Amino acid sequence: MDVPLGVLTVVTGVAGSGKSSLIHGALPGREGVVVVDQSAIRGSRRSNPATYTGLLDPIRTAFARANKVKPSLFSANSEGACPECKGAGVIYTDLAMMAGVATTCEKCEGRRFRAEVLEHKLRGRDISQVLAMSVVEAREFFSSGNARVILDRMYDVGLGYLGLGQPLTTLSGGERQRLKLAISMARNGAVYVLDEPTTGLHLADVDRLLALMDRLVDAGNTVVVIEHHQAVMAHADHVIDLGPGAGHDGGRVVFEGTPAELVETGDTLTARHLRAYLGRER
Repeated sequence: MDVPLGVLTVVTGVAGSGKSSLIHGALPGREGVVVVDQSAIRGSRRSNPATYTGLLDPIRTAFARANKVKPSLFSANSEGACPECKGAGVIYTDLAMMAGVATTCEKCEGRRFRAEVLEHKLRGRDISQVLAMSVVEAREFFSSGNARVILDRMYDVGLGYLGLGQPLTTLSGGERQRLKLAISMARNGAVYVLDEPTTGLHLADVDRLLALMDRLVDAGNTVVVIEHHQAVMAHADHVIDLGPGAGHDGGRVVFEGTPAELVETGDTLTARHLRAYLGRER
């Protein structure tokens, strides 16, 4: 099996055919390889997309400059935190043998910050209002600078609907992976490995993700995607199909080539599904 450099390669096959085992066993750990998967994101229950991506830093700086105060005031984990809930926005009550209960903090009404911090505004909005914005709304609010760069990356990976202050613990596996991808785009990786990045995506967001992969390839990177979405297969420069079945019947490369060659000559389950998707059934 050969993974060509400088193109988009899609590794596909039926569930259990060994796609992830093959790629994760061969590529990770090598210099210049950036692996973006759906594993849990490290961080406390206070963590959110703004803190995880580094977006909060330019937001805090913008508020500090506009109000001539310290940036640390605009962190719910620092000086600006509500003293009652310590910036969590909720009060956690331990019920011993039963599951704990979280109730909205009455002092800050869930806004996480001290009242005097919320008096400081940036173009008419306080910090809690900005963190309540979605990525799409925030892109309109921050039209330039580092904040806009980070927001554009989040939008490009299909996270336009995500709230800046939404707890990371509420994100799905697919959302976690795309958030990691948004961060990884700032690194100089020669090879990007993505594991089923279309999970949970709307068709329009799949198209946006494909455009992003094209930009990564156009910039000289190699993109390897483990995927079963037919739109991604059809868009690939190179396809590696594993099978012919799952488990003991899998683990073999049953096709290598372009999507066009897979459609024309392939006799695998993947080839039949791709032909049906493209309306090219024999």
